[in-house]
Amino acid sequence: MTDQVVRLVYPESMLSVPVINQLIREYELTVNILRAQIGGEERWLEIQLAGNPVIIDEAIEWLKQQGIQVQDPI
Repeated sequence: MTDQVVRLVYPESMLSVPVINQLIREYELTVNILRAQIGGEERWLEIQLAGNPVIIDEAIEWLKQQGIQVQDPI
């Protein structure tokens, strides 16, 4: 088991979509929300993903397909 910290930058259209819930259910990852800014012009979450490294990579690709930018944390 490994963990990876990423920053998710959301487009406004995705704010009401339960992305974190879908990550947990679909990929069976442990998700820890470290920091967040969802109001105003900035819409991001910094999360720690824990699980199988191959599954984490698949989950990150899925996030990108949903229109969410996946960045290294600042």
